[in-house]
Amino acid sequence: MESVGFPLPATFAHPRSIPTRFLPAIHTMASSYKNQFPYLPLPQSYSLPWMPSTYYKTAAIKPTLAAFTKSSQGITASEKLPPLSTRTTVFTRYAPEDWYKSNMTNYKESETSQKNAERLRADTTRMIDDKYQQTKKTQVESTKNLGVRANDIAFWKSELCHELDEMIGETNALTDVKTRLERALAKSEAPLQVAQECLLHREKRIGIDLVHDNVEEQLLTEVDVIRSCQEKMQQFLDKAKAQITSNRVAQHNLEKDLANKQVAHRIDDRCHHLMNTSHGISYYRGVEQVDATISVPESWAKFTNDNILRSQGERAASAKLRDDIENLLVVTASEMWRQFNAVNVAFTNRIAETADAKRKIQMHLAKTLREIFQIERNIEAIQKAIRDQGPPLKVAQTRLDERTRRPNMELCRDTAQLRLVSEVRDIDETVQTLQQQLRDSEDTLQRLVRAKAVLQHDLAVKANSLFIDQEKCMGMRKTFPSTVRLLGPI
Repeated sequence: MESVGFPLPATFAHPRSIPTRFLPAIHTMASSYKNQFPYLPLPQSYSLPWMPSTYYKTAAIKPTLAAFTKSSQGITASEKLPPLSTRTTVFTRYAPEDWYKSNMTNYKESETSQKNAERLRADTTRMIDDKYQQTKKTQVESTKNLGVRANDIAFWKSELCHELDEMIGETNALTDVKTRLERALAKSEAPLQVAQECLLHREKRIGIDLVHDNVEEQLLTEVDVIRSCQEKMQQFLDKAKAQITSNRVAQHNLEKDLANKQVAHRIDDRCHHLMNTSHGISYYRGVEQVDATISVPESWAKFTNDNILRSQGERAASAKLRDDIENLLVVTASEMWRQFNAVNVAFTNRIAETADAKRKIQMHLAKTLREIFQIERNIEAIQKAIRDQGPPLKVAQTRLDERTRRPNMELCRDTAQLRLVSEVRDIDETVQTLQQQLRDSEDTLQRLVRAKAVLQHDLAVKANSLFIDQEKCMGMRKTFPSTVRLLGPI
């Protein structure tokens, strides 16, 4: 026996099924029904009969729609319905009006939820499309700006390349002229030495031959002309060195600017060709907040333009200096050659030399030359030994460098590590020892070369003593550089 208000096990106690034409379409997604208010069934009527024949007997009792609570369990025994076995009629929980009203409420709530969902889907679709178009437009603008930037960099790169080629060509041309000037200056030393030696040897004349004649006057004039030409060439040589330094500074600035622009162009070109499907793209959180820029487009363009203008100014100064050096070479060669011919016209024969001193000097000179040859071979052997130490040193240092990449606890100071360190130190000590020996050998070679020069000078003096005028003086003057050699050809 069960009290009224509890579910009845009889099949007729459940509500009848509703025809499908009265129900709205139910969405297949169970999630669309989540977080909805639970369905609260209407309370059963205690006196409403199921069969129509008994309806009018209990019509005076109105059904209530209050929700079922525990308070309904607290009714008294007198108020409870009689047990099911003693009932003469069938009782139901709801009235048809309650049933229809519940269905209509569910329909309205379903339609409202559907309309809200449809409106939300439409708003979401529209918002997604708007944001996609906005993002696509922004990306197109960024790509266009990157393309414009890459074109700007390419333009300045071409300008820098052109100016750099011009500057390199100008620097090479000025270097060639400077080399010619250095050679002309070096060639002018020989005529100067000859004239000075002639004057010195003529002072060794004795008796009446010690006369201030036209030859001596022309020799003194020749010395003055050569020294004057040397001073002019040295001045222009210093100017050429300073100008080459300035050219290289401007060239370095151009090369540095060009290298930076090549890197920037490569980066911007890669960024310009990046797409949403490109490889290598990733998230970099906070990168938009980092501002590492140090210039604006105006200052950026002005920087490169200033470099080009500075280079053009240096090129103009270098070209003018080259022209001045060319004119100087022609003028100095003409002056020295004209005075050389004047001295030769006035020169006469003189003799004062001893054969024994000349022979001894020649013997010592030969020994010195042989020793120079031997010491040069020794220097080459030492240099080869130093070069031979290079590959083992590279191998040891490469091994040490590779072993620094061992991970974590693998960075062990093991026997191999200690031996490699010791090997590098041993090779360094060997190289230092060989280099010290090389320096000693080079110092010895320099002393031998200086000794050779002294002996050659003494030999020239002794040879000049034999033939002061005709054999010695005129013999040395035959080696006077020609006009072409005085112009310093390459």
